[in-house]
Amino acid sequence: MSSGEQLPSQLTELGYYALSRHPVTPAELAAEAVLADRIGLGAAFVSERFNIKDAAVLSGALAAVSTRLGIATAATNHNTRHPIVTANMGATLAELSGGRFALGLGRGIAPLWQVLGLPNVTGAQLAEITDIVRRLWRGETVIGHDGAIGSFPVLHLGVALDSPPPVLLVTMSPRTLQLAGRIADAVVLHTFLSAHATATAVATVREAAERAGRDPASVRIWSVVATVGDDLDELDQLRRLYGRLATYLQGYPEILMRANGWRSDDLERVRASTAFTSARGAIDATADAAELTELAAVIPREWVSDCATGSPAACAAAVDRQFELGVDSVILHGATPTELVPVLEAYRAIRSTRRALPANPGAVALPVSSGVVR
Repeated sequence: MSSGEQLPSQLTELGYYALSRHPVTPAELAAEAVLADRIGLGAAFVSERFNIKDAAVLSGALAAVSTRLGIATAATNHNTRHPIVTANMGATLAELSGGRFALGLGRGIAPLWQVLGLPNVTGAQLAEITDIVRRLWRGETVIGHDGAIGSFPVLHLGVALDSPPPVLLVTMSPRTLQLAGRIADAVVLHTFLSAHATATAVATVREAAERAGRDPASVRIWSVVATVGDDLDELDQLRRLYGRLATYLQGYPEILMRANGWRSDDLERVRASTAFTSARGAIDATADAAELTELAAVIPREWVSDCATGSPAACAAAVDRQFELGVDSVILHGATPTELVPVLEAYRAIRSTRRALPANPGAVALPVSSGVVR
């Protein structure tokens, strides 16, 4: 980028998931982020898998190669790190990014924790770790902590952040949505939520915030919309839409089914498909053409009807409709910044005036200052 190049305005209400395709190639992260910065995407979100997708490393790389892009883990899990390591991660990224980083936490997948020999993540733990990292970022020393996240004689960072990172929760379950309304700075919902499920989740968060004595508008809510353009080849479209949904149904079907009110007999038909019965791992990464075609036939069309599909104009219109559901921001999931260029152009043409939001994806108020005080 030349020093005289005029960048388009930043669409701080829009984000993308970094490295959302499989297999993952971490070396692609930098070029993606540079382009995302250039075309005006608001934020990059990092999900974590325990292979070559470490959230802290990828977030650091995003901070290093971008200048205005917001960054968030969505999500990482506190049970894989000591509280000091989690707090250190957030503090380091806040400073490295100049205040663009938000720490996103979630429950994760219970079967994975069983395999790894780690405890399941509870709402009590999420509340406790959120309180602990905030205290540590304020420069406090926590002595003799004994609670849901464990027992620790002394917790201390040795720094006080002038602008600590926001904490966001990634969830679609009613209880955790209520928790987010009470304690979180922001919420990231889930891909493949129907319009009704999204609006219900928004209401749950806002009502919980109000009951807790908070301004409901102070919690930034992100919906997540699978964005699959018709410029992709047919097999790629099937993989990103039906293959990705099937992968989620492998990991936590009950939560997704319950959130959307989907029928259990439909799920059983999906589970009876060859893609499920012969799964060789995550379906979106391993399914062949025949299996993906079968999934497209057995998964009910309404399960993907609220996704952003088709032409760039159609994708942009689907994204814009999300704001009618009460969300503040939208993540365009499953597409790279390169693939999103025409979608963003179409979106700019129909974008209505929206509340000004900061680039930091966990914040709703534009920052007055940022920095670290030691």
